Amino acid sequence: MTEQIERLLMRVEKPARYTGSEMNTDVKPISQAEISFAFCFPDTYEVAMSHLGLKILYSIINNLPYAVCERVCMPWVDMLEGMKAENVPLFSLESRTPLHQFDIIGFTLQYEMSFTNILEMLWLGGVPVKAAERGEQDPIVVAGGPCASNPEPLHAFIDAFMIGDGEDVIVEVVSLLNECKKTGVPRAERLRLLAGIQGVYVPSLYTAAYHEDGTLRQFLPIDPAAPETVQKQYVYDMNTTAFPESIPVPYTQIVHDRIMLEIMRGCTRGCRFCQAGMLYRPVRERSVDTLLAQAENLVGSTGYEEISLSSLSSGDYSCLPALCQRLMERFAEKRVSISLPSLRIDSVLKDSLAQTQRVRKSSLTFAPEAGTQRMRDVINKGVTQEDLLSKLKDAFEGGWSSVKLYFMLGLPTETDADLAGIASLGEAAVKAYYAVPKGQRAKGLRVTCSASVFVPKPFTPFQWCAQDSQEEVIRKQRFVRQQFTAIRGASFNWHDPSVSLMEACFATGDRRLSDVLYRAWQLGCKLDGWSEHFKLDVWLQAFTDCGLSPDFYAHRTRQEDELLPWDFIDIGVTKRFLWREYQRALNAQTTRDCRLGCNGCGIERMKGLCSYADDRSV
Repeated sequence: MTEQIERLLMRVEKPARYTGSEMNTDVKPISQAEISFAFCFPDTYEVAMSHLGLKILYSIINNLPYAVCERVCMPWVDMLEGMKAENVPLFSLESRTPLHQFDIIGFTLQYEMSFTNILEMLWLGGVPVKAAERGEQDPIVVAGGPCASNPEPLHAFIDAFMIGDGEDVIVEVVSLLNECKKTGVPRAERLRLLAGIQGVYVPSLYTAAYHEDGTLRQFLPIDPAAPETVQKQYVYDMNTTAFPESIPVPYTQIVHDRIMLEIMRGCTRGCRFCQAGMLYRPVRERSVDTLLAQAENLVGSTGYEEISLSSLSSGDYSCLPALCQRLMERFAEKRVSISLPSLRIDSVLKDSLAQTQRVRKSSLTFAPEAGTQRMRDVINKGVTQEDLLSKLKDAFEGGWSSVKLYFMLGLPTETDADLAGIASLGEAAVKAYYAVPKGQRAKGLRVTCSASVFVPKPFTPFQWCAQDSQEEVIRKQRFVRQQFTAIRGASFNWHDPSVSLMEACFATGDRRLSDVLYRAWQLGCKLDGWSEHFKLDVWLQAFTDCGLSPDFYAHRTRQEDELLPWDFIDIGVTKRFLWREYQRALNAQTTRDCRLGCNGCGIERMKGLCSYADDRSV
């Protein structure tokens, strides 16, 4: 097989995607490990190697004395065609071991449009695509990540899902399966044992039934080993949980080619569209000393010249000015820059921005999300136009000239006046730049306003909401684009609404969508996250072939008492709280930041986890 792979590498566009052997990837040979784990990222190498979670779990598993973890990515079209023509199975980067020879295969579920890639990778790796067709010698296929919060559309293909923070549960799963392998425990019993681990959901141990109108009637375990409620796993202390001291350094350009430091996990803001803000509650911060040590390790082991401070809202990190100052003091002479993604408009950022721009400046990104204050109140964004213009003024005075502003179209209760507000904000950003005296501002103004399409997500207050029809989304995009024609210095970008339609279907879908997914894959769907490969007509054909309609999943408002496909999962935040937030949204009522007092979201049930849970005084 090695000779065949070498021939393929001579013909493909980017062979570095498949060669492996990058710096910091020396792992023990599979033959020396008791159990092997293939970490599969269902997208291309450039996307996979930009994902922090892969690097964390890769390090954790390889630090287990009895285990080895190797990486497997989705091949690009040229390699896919070559592998099929040469009859080469999908293989790992480290040792070029065929996928079917691993004991455990683990997929990370980051976005819905990667789902067909999972089926393609299993088939290409010689693994039965459907879980029910796997035998005693086949790998156990597991999955985790944010899309595992509604695992049902993938239930037919994944043996077990891991819900919640992955650092601890991955060790429990690998350890249990290692013991089962040693003692020859049958496959069915291994799955029953996995169901006993907190946060692990084994779909074959449950059954679903439906009403005549297509809504879910009941969802029940059919085996005593399966709990009625699957409670997610939590990491309690971010200072003691595992974090890699070194990471693989690619030979080719990747999407985020830098060190990523996770400064905190979770968010206290409560934006009503944001799934991550609910899934990763509560906020847990890393100390400055811990982060400095991690940065020291990673700069020394990789040679990277940029550190990105990663979190859902980096500006909310309580020690941000001190962290930025100490990082710059430590690494400025090495010309290592610091970047701040995910900036919140109302955060105290001026001093931190001044620190991070000492080496080099990059584009700043802010997310107003909506164009008017009424709409920002509906989504509980909790910021004003004055907040935005104040931060833009600080940025332009500090030497920035390139700013990106992110919005959404199709939010609940949205009107054309809200849409016009997007252009108004873009124009106000341009004026803020020109308000800085000419001799003090940087050249090359660029204000880029981008608008994605609202997708209702599980475990958010908007999980009951309908997505706008394709026709309405297109109308709104044209409306906003027209507003920008007279604004010099600002541009408007938008997303393909047909992709967002499929995202909505699979984000809120039940287990019947496994049939649609399988049929779409049979019809040739793969690499759907790449616009040149997404085929809406084929997806619609798959729905028709399975007797289902996208309208039922994407364009239907759900009722309060409807049983949702993910209701059996406890992520900490309660359904009662989410419904209350939904009603407040419809009335444009805001809810305070958790740091100002507990709002009773449900996390307070997890004793010792949330530092704000007992403070209801405000």
